[in-house]
Amino acid sequence: MSATISKNTLIFLQNLLQNNNREWFTENKQQYTDSQENMISFIENLITEMGVFDEDILKTDAKKTLFRIYRDVRFSKDKSPYKTNMGASLGMGKGSQKAGYYLHVEPGKSFLASGIYMPDSAALKTIRKEISLYSEDFLKVVNQKDFKKLFKELDQDDKLKKIPQGFEKKDPMAEYLRLKNFIVVYHLKDEDLTKKEAAKKFAEIFAVAKPLNDFLNRAIEG
Repeated sequence: MSATISKNTLIFLQNLLQNNNREWFTENKQQYTDSQENMISFIENLITEMGVFDEDILKTDAKKTLFRIYRDVRFSKDKSPYKTNMGASLGMGKGSQKAGYYLHVEPGKSFLASGIYMPDSAALKTIRKEISLYSEDFLKVVNQKDFKKLFKELDQDDKLKKIPQGFEKKDPMAEYLRLKNFIVVYHLKDEDLTKKEAAKKFAEIFAVAKPLNDFLNRAIEG
């Protein structure tokens, strides 16, 4: 198993960014295959490291965590056929109804994320109720020293301008109730990916985020 993401994987993604067409991809298919195998090997190592604090993650199949590199261009103005990143969802993805972890590899734009992304309306309402009712538990998670040091704040994208229906306007947790995603992000430098202890370091970051996942999953699972 690889404990690092190869520089060749980053080179492949950089080259793909500059040559996002089927002809180039076909001619350089081996680069993609090698990069994919490198990612799977790294993720296997990462899963092992994460198993120290989250035994459930050990059930994850590394091969199934990777998102397809092929873009769905049917409803997009951008007809580029390939994604220029490699993403791996360890229990978290668009529409997922369970909080989990995510690794995004893209030259100059890599990051780790944890939480739940774009939950459906029912799950979103349940999470908001849990935050409102158990504010002390939630604040204990997001105000924990190491948590704040690594993540600072929850993702603010698509945040509502007003308190959602069903909640008091003066609810002390109003700022959190306006969120539509409940994720935290840790940005990575390219050199972070290729360091010898990358898998262990990433696992340590995910470990700090685990209490957020636990709170969110407690809300969803009842």
